[in-house]
Amino acid sequence: MKKLVILLVFFVGALSYSQNKNARTSFEVDGVCLMCKERIEKACIKTKGVKSAVWNVKTHELSLIFDERKTDVKSIKNSVANVGHDMKDLKASDEAYNGLHNCCKYRDEEVIEDHKDE
Repeated sequence: MKKLVILLVFFVGALSYSQNKNARTSFEVDGVCLMCKERIEKACIKTKGVKSAVWNVKTHELSLIFDERKTDVKSIKNSVANVGHDMKDLKASDEAYNGLHNCCKYRDEEVIEDHKDE
């Protein structure tokens, strides 16, 4: 019984240390302009546990630092989708997308063309 308790304490301790408080990840998020950048980064930062969020307008890469004990990638992606931005594995609802400013409609080819010079 004593060995079982010791083993259980060790196992629980190992699990609690396996979550990284400064986890890093990046993934692609659709958008076209600095307004999109502000919206995407703000949605991430408002997600509890996100410490840093930087979205690159040209590459569409969102780089994150977050606390795995407080959030996960799925929750962060849901926050981004809820403000109207698509990712490869998660699409924003039509309602959220339609709420974007007209210059931010990244699904529209004309809007994409308008932003190529920036």
